[in-house]
Amino acid sequence: MACMTTLSPSDLLEDVRRFDAFGSSSVERETLGVPTLINEFWTRKQRQGHPLHELSYRACFKPQLPAFFIERLTEPGQVVFDPFGGRGTTALEAALRGRIPWSNDLNPLSQRLLAPRLDPPSEAEVAARLEEIDLGQAFELAPQLDPSLELEVFFHPETLRELVALRAYLLAREARGHLDRVDAWIRMVALNRLTGHSSGFFSVYTLPPNQAVTAKAQKAINARREQAPEPRPIVPRILRKTRSLQRGLGDEERARLSEVSRQWRHTTAPASATESLPTGGVDLVVTSPPFLDVVNYANDNWLRCWFCGLDSEQVAFTQARGLEAWGDAMEAVLREQARLLRPGGHVAFEVGEVRGGRILLEETVVPRARAAGLEPVLILINDQEFTKTANCWGVSNRVKGTNTNRVCVLRRP
Repeated sequence: MACMTTLSPSDLLEDVRRFDAFGSSSVERETLGVPTLINEFWTRKQRQGHPLHELSYRACFKPQLPAFFIERLTEPGQVVFDPFGGRGTTALEAALRGRIPWSNDLNPLSQRLLAPRLDPPSEAEVAARLEEIDLGQAFELAPQLDPSLELEVFFHPETLRELVALRAYLLAREARGHLDRVDAWIRMVALNRLTGHSSGFFSVYTLPPNQAVTAKAQKAINARREQAPEPRPIVPRILRKTRSLQRGLGDEERARLSEVSRQWRHTTAPASATESLPTGGVDLVVTSPPFLDVVNYANDNWLRCWFCGLDSEQVAFTQARGLEAWGDAMEAVLREQARLLRPGGHVAFEVGEVRGGRILLEETVVPRARAAGLEPVLILINDQEFTKTANCWGVSNRVKGTNTNRVCVLRRP
């Protein structure tokens, strides 16, 4: 991968002004005194990043977004941090580009989704481990399934039996401290295959895998589609997804991941209070915070949390209900990023327009960033069309939801 020399604020601004890789020039305006550039800065096509990124997670951004800033604002060996880590897009992209990834997320699923991809076992190792697991015996040793979960509306009894057995095996390995990188990979892939809308998932047809509906809602889907869960063996689906995630993963990339992942740091804390991370230890922050009350992460992740033995209701996800409260929360987060950054380090803070475009969150971020001790350098607006998830809702572009990536680039003086 080509590496640019780290750009100064003025050089970054000129680089963005001249950007025309997709055939159009940037349009410039100002937002609260900050230069604002509008263009298509990364491809709108799906699945253009590394296959290792292809795990679904609600409200995640494309890997091209962190790549744009990582290549311009860091050198190999420098630290890139995401305080709202999610599925780990920023950290994984940083690692693939030879940077040291740090990450944080209040959701304990984040670590489980990211760690295996920073140190991926081979397909042969995964196949051998799955062959060793006696799903029948593991099921006999599994605790009684809570009937209130009504998982049979998602899974055929044979599939559910295998799923419960794999869950019991993984939880037992974790409790004894024996869960290794191969087990962790299998767990990660299983989390991604739990529910979805094609035959590659364990479940009957439902919403995309980043949005687990309730059992009641799934009953309605089943009735409307006149469907019932069919047997879907889990082992071949785990192996198929393993092959998909690792397609094209060569020895050079494995070596790069192995080298930088040994320096990976992950915390499970509020983004405003990552005290265990050292002051001045970060070169670049690339992150996207929750957008007001747009996404309910607890509801979306209840089934994944169940599989991991977690209670999604006990995770204190950021869920600000008003613009002032959101601004207060973001100011605290930005103050913490100012502490973590070295002098001259940057933050790429991705937000969006919400409430049908009536609220442009960068207009809240800019004054809050200044109050937190950060200097706004520019606002980059990546004009895009909807992703496949939005299309699933039948929403036309520029009618509902988030139509643009709006990135506030900030600098620690």
